[in-house]
Amino acid sequence: MPAKPGIVFAHGLWADGSCFSKLITPLLQEGYEVAASQHGLDSLGGDVAAVVRTLGRVTGPVLLVGHSYGGTLITAAGTDDRVAGLVYIAALAPDETETSQEQQSKFARTDVFEHIEVTDGRIWLRPDGIGCFAGDLPEAEQKLVYATQMVPVPDLFDQKADGTAWRSKPSWYIVANDDRTVNPELQRAAAQRMGAKTFDIDSSHVPMLSHPEFVLDVIRSAADSL
Repeated sequence: MPAKPGIVFAHGLWADGSCFSKLITPLLQEGYEVAASQHGLDSLGGDVAAVVRTLGRVTGPVLLVGHSYGGTLITAAGTDDRVAGLVYIAALAPDETETSQEQQSKFARTDVFEHIEVTDGRIWLRPDGIGCFAGDLPEAEQKLVYATQMVPVPDLFDQKADGTAWRSKPSWYIVANDDRTVNPELQRAAAQRMGAKTFDIDSSHVPMLSHPEFVLDVIRSAADSL
């Protein structure tokens, strides 16, 4: 058995694997095997499959870390036997009876949805919406996040995948109190429903970029427990 679990990251919408850059470098320096799934947001099934493939790039047991829609992905992919635990960062975590949209629709609509447009068959975040997504980052970092955004097909949140890993595997949840993309009340309810060990931070939707040390401490704690 390896001395440390492998760590696999799953990104959400309007971000790619680079959103975990401030976490990956120090974790590698600490001796963890780390990989970030890069998925196309073309279909939920395809994105889950991409995460499952990425599990094979690190030595198990694996700690899966999902941000935003990445929480939906780790909820399904996390049923894989190689996965030992789940960390959710301001994330969705639908039950087996829910789609991502159904979970989201139970809570008040957030500001970011006033700043999107559907063009070329994709849902794009407009430049005037980056403050709703990453408003506590310096302007230069906000522009980088915007420039590297991944864009979903319009019905992605209405698709469903089998499997609810948080029902059988230990979970940790980081609630972003100032989130204007995923409602913080959704986050708290999701964490409570899954019985996750919960951590709150006054952050935008991207605490892994605005408060990386806080997020790293949660990941280290989860990894140590495995």
